[in-house]
Amino acid sequence: MKFPKFKAAAVQTSPVYFNVDATVSKVCAIIREAAENGAKLIAFPEVFISAYPYWNWIMNPVEGSKWFKKLYLNSITADGPEVEKIAQVARDYDINVVIGLNERVKEKVGTLYNTILTISNEGHILGRHRKLVPTWAEKLTWSGGDGSSLKVHDTNVGPLGVLACGENTNTLARFSLLAQGELIHIANYISLPVAPIDYNMAEAIKIRAAAHSFEGKVYTITSCSTISEDIIQLFEKEVPNARELLTRKNSSYSGFIDPNGQQIGESIIDDEGIVYAEIDLERCIQPKQMHDLLGHYNRFDIFNLKVNTEEQRAIQFAESKAVAVENEHGQLPDHDLDNLIDIHKNKAYKH
Repeated sequence: MKFPKFKAAAVQTSPVYFNVDATVSKVCAIIREAAENGAKLIAFPEVFISAYPYWNWIMNPVEGSKWFKKLYLNSITADGPEVEKIAQVARDYDINVVIGLNERVKEKVGTLYNTILTISNEGHILGRHRKLVPTWAEKLTWSGGDGSSLKVHDTNVGPLGVLACGENTNTLARFSLLAQGELIHIANYISLPVAPIDYNMAEAIKIRAAAHSFEGKVYTITSCSTISEDIIQLFEKEVPNARELLTRKNSSYSGFIDPNGQQIGESIIDDEGIVYAEIDLERCIQPKQMHDLLGHYNRFDIFNLKVNTEEQRAIQFAESKAVAVENEHGQLPDHDLDNLIDIHKNKAYKH
């Protein structure tokens, strides 16, 4: 097993709100800049393409309803031309990219997912993780994902997993990634100044990152968005105190935590920029000698985590499965006999 050393980058900036094409162009420019500075992995914020639903926090559901349609019309598919453009830049500049987006699905008009894409340095889409549970007011906008996307991906910089914002507080979700050999964890966030008044979002992000790194003996990279002047002015038209609500300090943090739970490299709070750190995966080994939750420092005869990794579908065609088995083998297993009887009855009725 190899333990690479590499430079990583974390982005803290705002999208071009409700403008997919302009945001994708901004993403590509940032990727180029980070790669030219030697980064082999770059993390972008949550739903960076291209808007976070702040209206859910500063308006009532009826007032905010119209914004959902606008967001839907400015969302993208996980395999669309916008993603291909980003993947091409990742390929051209030999850099792994993790980025959040508002994902729509052709068959589910009106449904959106808070999705993280993992793109390899060769431009391949390695994973599409949909946030399992939207947080609080976010439930007005996004549907929840399923266990099929809880995966750790093999990359040329090491085994990498991702979670979005509040689900980094979900101990079982985090453990499911650690148990698959995760050594690099990316947690992407949005600036959230509209949380309860005594809540320090920047500190909360650091605490979550340090907890995961210390428990799992892994590196955690956090990337958080900011709220631009354009976003503030947009909502000021309908919410007079929008500026006050959206400009509280200590609302965003981007940086790096090592396997001992300590901050390394550069970090940034509230301001915009790209920060960097040197990652050495060999540093994950020694701390695990003390606490390896995946091996000697656990009791799997006592604890057992079951993860349903099946993709949740709106419809399953059980009949076609039975026919396929019959045609291929000439016979059916016992548990499919009832299905076969029903199929033949239907055929008889047609004749």
